Order: sequence, then C-alpha cells, then structure tokens
Amino acid sequence: MFIHVETRRRPRWHWATLLVVSFCVLCFVVLALTPPAQRISLLLEWGTIPANIFDPHEALLPQLTDPALLRLFTALFIHVTWLHLLSNLLFLVIFGLPGERALGSLRFLLLFVVGGIVANLIGALSLAGVRLPIIGCSGAVSAVVGTYVALFPRARLGLVLPLGLYLEFVRVPAFLLIGIWVLLQLLFSYAGPSYGAYVWWAHIGGFLFGVMFALFAREGIARRLRG
Repeated sequence: MFIHVETRRRPRWHWATLLVVSFCVLCFVVLALTPPAQRISLLLEWGTIPANIFDPHEALLPQLTDPALLRLFTALFIHVTWLHLLSNLLFLVIFGLPGERALGSLRFLLLFVVGGIVANLIGALSLAGVRLPIIGCSGAVSAVVGTYVALFPRARLGLVLPLGLYLEFVRVPAFLLIGIWVLLQLLFSYAGPSYGAYVWWAHIGGFLFGVMFALFAREGIARRLRG
C-alpha cells in the first residue's frame, strides 16, 4: 500500500512570458495584415509619440495626467518588422522564463509592464517634441534583463544551438548574452526601424528600473524560492 504525501513546494504554471509573447505576435500579425495607410494611423494612435505627451514649452506636472500616457503601455506590444519582433521576443524568452520562475508570474508581469512604461516615459522625455512613435518592448525587456542580472550576476543560461545537423545544449554566461543584446540594439539604432523613433535612454532607463526592482523585491523573491 502506497500513501501519497503532499510536498510543501507545489509545481507552478508560469504563464506571464507566454502571455506577453503571444500578445506581441498577435499585434504584429494584425499590423502586418493591415493596409499601409491604416497601419501608419494605428502606429500614430497607439505608439508613444513624445510630442503628444510632453511639450517642452509647458509645465511637466499637468502633462503627467494626460490620457495620452496610456500609449506608454500600448506601445510595448507594437512591432512592425519581424527582425525587431524576433530579437525582442528571443531575449524575453531567454531571460524571462528563468526570471519568471524566480519572481512568480504576477510579479514578473508587473516588472514587464511597469518597467516598459517607465522606459517609454524616459524615452519620451528624452525626445520631447519629436513626432515619431516609440514602439516595441525593448525597454521592458531591458527591465527584465536588469532584474535577472541583479538577482543572478554569475548565472549561466542554457541555450539550444544548431551546430551542423545537430542541436547542442550549451550554457552561456548571462553577461555574454547581454552583450549580444546590446549589440543588436546598437544595430537597430544605426539601421533605424521602418517606422518610429529609436531611444537609447529607454533601454538604459528600463535596465536601471529592473535593477532597482530586484533590490526592492529581493526579500519577497528569497521567501518565494525557499517556499
């Protein structure tokens, strides 16, 4: 006779990274199927346009209550080129899946959304008056990367790489992957997206927000990992 004994730590289903990836892909497909003229209208309507949020000739505080700030959130899910989408989602999965296991799905989703909003806000401030939309979740991914590095500075992440006819599982230092992430963002800054503005300050702001998020949340994260 066997008796089932409940363990203290129950398996958890991690859904936040999958939800974000799915929604980004859905938005990309919708935009891709939209006629060009209407697509541009959607980008201008839902992207973060610095000139619509911050006017350098007006006081800052009243502008922070403007409904246009909603675009700081909606812009996170807008990508118009497959390379931009793929690079963001690739690193979101690489750092997001282990990060979500440590943080928990709700805390991870909060990090992605708030970190992305803060990054877009910093980007809009740095480009006050510019009428090109800031789009994409690069700032949010930077926040995820910042949190992961702050929590696990010596971590090595497992990747499956195609080597000839075989797939090889390798462990790569997290800082090497961050270097690749920075190089990709630098490439985008020179090549320029088809639509929209590219903002280094959004990436820097997102990364620093992620580091601060990890520092403030580390006690709760430690308790969760012990549980």
